[in-house]
Amino acid sequence: MLETSARLLALLSLLQSRPSWAGSELAERLGVSGRTIRNDIARLRELGYPVDATRGTTGSYSLGAGTKLPPLLLDDEEAVAIAIGLRAATGISGIGDSSAQALAKLEQVLPHRLRRQVAAIHQSTSQGPHNTSSNVEDPEVDAAVLAQIATAVRDREWFRFDYTTGADDRPGELPSGTAATSGHKLVEPYRLVSWTRRWYLVGRDPQTGAWATFRVDWIAPRTPTHRVFTPTPLPGLDYTSFVLRDVASTGWKVHARITVFASAQEVLSRINATVGVVESVSDEQCVLVTGADSLETIAVYIGMLGLDFEVTGPPGLIDHLAVLGERYLRSIGQAGKGGGDADSSRRP
Repeated sequence: MLETSARLLALLSLLQSRPSWAGSELAERLGVSGRTIRNDIARLRELGYPVDATRGTTGSYSLGAGTKLPPLLLDDEEAVAIAIGLRAATGISGIGDSSAQALAKLEQVLPHRLRRQVAAIHQSTSQGPHNTSSNVEDPEVDAAVLAQIATAVRDREWFRFDYTTGADDRPGELPSGTAATSGHKLVEPYRLVSWTRRWYLVGRDPQTGAWATFRVDWIAPRTPTHRVFTPTPLPGLDYTSFVLRDVASTGWKVHARITVFASAQEVLSRINATVGVVESVSDEQCVLVTGADSLETIAVYIGMLGLDFEVTGPPGLIDHLAVLGERYLRSIGQAGKGGGDADSSRRP
């Protein structure tokens, strides 16, 4: 049988592993009597752990919420996961120092083998560039705002907020065809999605039923409504895919509608959902609605299709594709005619 101190740690670990335990289950797992379990529960309470109990034949024990955070017991996988998450914490203002302090405390008590595992994962991964086509720094989200939105999502309550778009000269993440505006919003909040160092709220207008995505760093919460709504399923997509497609088609600095001479099904088979939305015109023609932070990125999207297309706007994209076309033609020069070096005088 475990010594009292070891048994208390084992009991605490079990209580933290799932919402509730029957006293008989705990006694069986630890190899002790029910009376010993009751005594150990009393010791945990004396140490500040709020353990709730229900009486009767179906009575159980559960670890409750107290006025302060008690020490947590983590298994190896949980400790590694938290350490990696703390190292990668980005995009939320005000938590940088707290994350570093929490990580230092955790790594101080990690066994050597786990510390080496965390270090290996950190050293062998890199973070890709973000917003390289813009001089704007990646936005940070107020942790308190994020918490308010998450609470509204959890409680299924209408969420009221002021929304100010264009903070970095981009249109807001609004439904297709809707002009970017600033002002008061009221939505049914469904999900928070983190993507490319930004946080988005997926919401539904309770009056019109229109779905939209909103940049969280442009949200200023107003007084909570405490008005509960009945959830409506998002048609056709999961929340993450909806954000990716909505932002790709309406939330970037540059937008374009490109006629592609192929079926919508063919185009969809060749692009990622984040590239944009495909509108079918006929069995041999469709329109790709896409966007990006730069003309160069849109040109890459078009080139990767491997299909014939026609671009009617915006003018900047037409000019850029003309430059690319001339550059590609110069690149094959004389070599495309059967030999020799391309005429260097024709290169820019």
